[in-house]
This record gives sequence, C-alpha cells and structure tokens, in this order.
Amino acid sequence: MKAVLVLLSSLALTGALGHTAWQLLAREAAVELRLRVAERLPDSGVDHAVTAVLLNFRSYDTLLEIGVLMVAGLAGLSMRAVAPMEARELHTRDPLLRALMRWFVPLLLVLAAYLLWAGSDRPGGAFQAGSVLGATGVLLRLGGVPLPFLRPGPMLRLGLVVGFAVFLLVAVMGAVRGDAFLAYPPAWAGGLILLIEAMLTLSIAMVLVGLFAVAPAQPSAADRGEKP
Repeated sequence: MKAVLVLLSSLALTGALGHTAWQLLAREAAVELRLRVAERLPDSGVDHAVTAVLLNFRSYDTLLEIGVLMVAGLAGLSMRAVAPMEARELHTRDPLLRALMRWFVPLLLVLAAYLLWAGSDRPGGAFQAGSVLGATGVLLRLGGVPLPFLRPGPMLRLGLVVGFAVFLLVAVMGAVRGDAFLAYPPAWAGGLILLIEAMLTLSIAMVLVGLFAVAPAQPSAADRGEKP
C-alpha cells in the first residue's frame, strides 16, 4: 500500500512539474527573457549567454548548487568506514591501462583547461571542465597512481570548499561595497567570473574523485586473513 501511495504521489508531482514547465515554455515571456539576456550580455563580463546566466544573472542558483555539491562531498568522505584514502598505494599491472593513461591524461588535462577558458564565449565552463578533470583523477586512480591530495588533511578539505568559499567571498564583497549580493563591478566582472570558475573546477573535480575513491574496494586475500 505504501509503495502505491509513493508511486501515485510521484506521478502527481511529475505531472504538476510538467504542466508548470509547459506553461512557462508556452508564454511569450520566454522570448522576452532571451532578448533581455542578449541586451544585458555586454555588462555580464562574458560573451556566452549560458555562462552569463549561470554566473551573473542567476548566480544564486549556481552558488546553492555548489553548496549542495560541497556538502555531498564532505558527507560522503566523512562516512568512509574503511581504511583512509591513499593510506596504501595502489598498483596495477595492466599494460593497456598504463598505455591509455600516458596518452589520455595529458589530453584530458588540456581539454579541461580549454573548456574552462572557452566558457566565457562558447559552450564550456566550470562544470564541464571539472567533470573532465575529475575523470582524469579517476583514470589515475584506476591506474594505481597515488593521489596525495586525497589523504585526509588540509589539502583535501581546502580542495572541497575552495570553490564555494571563493564564490561566497565574491558575493559578500559585493554586498560590502553597497551593491547587491553577488553583484560584480562591471570592470572586474570578467576576471571575477574566471576566478570563480577556476576554483569551481578544482572543487568539482575534487568532489568527484573523492566520492569515487571512498567506494570500498574488494578486500584482498591478505586483508581477509586467507592464504594466497
């Protein structure tokens, strides 16, 4: 009975959200909103509408998203019940994986840097760059490369919170100057957005790699007390 109620409630909520979204898309205000974004784009500090919306016009949403991601990363790492991350170095003898790492890790690093830089005037930005950088860390982890920044300590905590902290600091500085919360000075908008995106890239990558690393591995025969 409970499962049926949960299913009906979920369907009702999905229907309500779908109806609301359809109403919003059907309104002419959507067209006006695009025009307003285009009009204010020169004042945003970037040349891409999506980046302008995410980090300037509706930066509250992005700030809260990063806050949720940071809390998820901290919670996931704090719940780890097995040996601390990177307490023991990992080793792999897979020659194919080692060969792929030599080719793909430099390429992924360059791609992450490009996505971060390109986000100001074309598709890209912190979330895409952070995902690629996180995938690079996962590949290194699978290849047995030790990642010292995953050891519990100041470096790990700093990496998890630096993106949110810088974003919040810029927001507070705007309020201190007498402007609106999260308002950028027009002359500094581009540089501040680039700084925020760079820090967000590091934090997003750290959270993704950290959550991957906390997944407990299968214990070896020695760990189980068995003879090989």
